[in-house]
Amino acid sequence: MIKQLVSICMLLLLIGCKEAAKEKKTNETIGKTTETSNEVSRYPEALERIFEAHGTYGAWKEYKTLSYEIGKEKTHEIHVVDLPKRMDLVTMGAVQMGFDGTKVWLADPERNYQGDPVFYHNLMFYFYAMPFVLGDEGINYGDTADLMVDGKSFPGISVTYNSGVGTSPKDEYYLHYDPETFQMAWLGYTVTYRTGEDSDTIKWIRYDDWQKVDDLVLPKSISWVAYEGREMGEIRNTVQFENVELSKEPKPNEYYAKPEAGVFVEGKSQD
Repeated sequence: MIKQLVSICMLLLLIGCKEAAKEKKTNETIGKTTETSNEVSRYPEALERIFEAHGTYGAWKEYKTLSYEIGKEKTHEIHVVDLPKRMDLVTMGAVQMGFDGTKVWLADPERNYQGDPVFYHNLMFYFYAMPFVLGDEGINYGDTADLMVDGKSFPGISVTYNSGVGTSPKDEYYLHYDPETFQMAWLGYTVTYRTGEDSDTIKWIRYDDWQKVDDLVLPKSISWVAYEGREMGEIRNTVQFENVELSKEPKPNEYYAKPEAGVFVEGKSQD
């Protein structure tokens, strides 16, 4: 009789252990599923589909270095960007500027550069790396009215930044996409850097010239257009991107460091 009771107790103990292990495994699975769902739900469904149309956000995150060239009338620009850390180096003939991860610097031995390095050093990167840069942390997404161009309706997503994110967190962006292909088609944006004040003036860029770079679809050129409100006019300026390269290897931090002849520069701050 005692042996039977011992056997029954051991059996009940074994069943209890199995149930506890099963419950723990179930809770772990639920936790992982919830974590994955939260990660996915950070982006609107439309933005997820836009990322997919351009090669997926996951593929973009695998790359560490992006480089491209811009041919201009007076200067030829070479841009190199560390994608995770957003350090950058821009070379324009004898002029160089960059961001070392903390500060913006300028090396201009002949003092010919008339622009603002804080404003320009990563300006073209953010226009070029669309739509993927709209997956950065500190971004808020909302709805915006469709953009009607030449009788075609382009749905859109509004984008704003948390305070303290980037040089101009008060800037607003409007991403409009082709409803059939989900490729990005238009970008509207405001500029608040110089004034620090909110702006109602939206500038527009046409994105309709794409190229395959490894497993991503990135711009071959982008065009600023004349506009009146949300009515699009003639093309005013087109920027071509040449010799685009992506690498899964980062360059050393020293690559983006200020040269001995350079100076650190400060721009306007926004609250």
